[in-house]
Amino acid sequence: MTFLLAHLSDAHIGPLPRPHLRELLGKRLTGYVNWNRRGRLHDMEVLADLVADIKAQAPDHIAMTGDILNLGLAAEFPFAAQWLRDLGPSRDVSFVPGNHDAYVRSSMGPLAATFVPWLADLSAIGAPLVTDLFPYLRQRGDVALIGVSSALPTAPFLASGALGSTQRQALGTLLADAGRRKLTRIVMIHHPPYRAGASAGRGLRDASAFARIIAEHGAELILHGHNHRAMLAHLPGPNGLVPVVGVPAASAVPGSPNHRAAYHLFRIGLGANGLEIAASRRGLLPDLSAIGDLGPIDLAEGGLAAIGL
Repeated sequence: MTFLLAHLSDAHIGPLPRPHLRELLGKRLTGYVNWNRRGRLHDMEVLADLVADIKAQAPDHIAMTGDILNLGLAAEFPFAAQWLRDLGPSRDVSFVPGNHDAYVRSSMGPLAATFVPWLADLSAIGAPLVTDLFPYLRQRGDVALIGVSSALPTAPFLASGALGSTQRQALGTLLADAGRRKLTRIVMIHHPPYRAGASAGRGLRDASAFARIIAEHGAELILHGHNHRAMLAHLPGPNGLVPVVGVPAASAVPGSPNHRAAYHLFRIGLGANGLEIAASRRGLLPDLSAIGDLGPIDLAEGGLAAIGL
């Protein structure tokens, strides 16, 4: 049996609801000014075409690694929930938040309450805190989808993230248990989880600690967003290198080929030599006319460089 997983990130859905004046205090003011420029880079028609293309591939599951929102406004959360419902049934879609979903402290309550159906296989858990929801594990056949949250409110002009010691400890426990059960472990996170993954002020603060967890317990695949471009790195695991794959923003139009709207497909199954993961890219074609096949991704070291990225 082959398990087909689609991965997209950084939808940044718009248009941005008109904020109340009181909502533009502090970090949101600079973010709102920036959105008036940056918002033009995200095309909702392209995003809709990309989602339609995902559905046409009939994946077994969809991983969405954050930044559906822009400023974490209260009025954005209902639109985000509806967008996820349109993406697919909550059982078949898993979500982890990004820094724009957790833009300010007042975003954290709605974030937890809104996204519960796409985080864990629970019918109701009251009024959860974000810290109560992560990490989570959703098992689909022999695949363990493990979501962690690197999203936290930061000061203006910062977009960094962190897991924190409690979440890291729980992640290690989940990875170890899933490994003993011979599951294919796929970790979903918003920020690139390695030290050189993002520029200063935008990276994962505890990336080194995350790397130590992978080195001890292992994983088969790690997925992230945040940088709005195709990326491939590797972290050492106990049985070899673990591919860490970043995807472009799902709604981005201008820019170089590895910055334009795209998503990744992963075919996971058993082959003659054991577990096999084949990866490919689909997104805006070079002439920007439609969403189509952009070719395979070699998950070995240098894989993205081998296809010109």
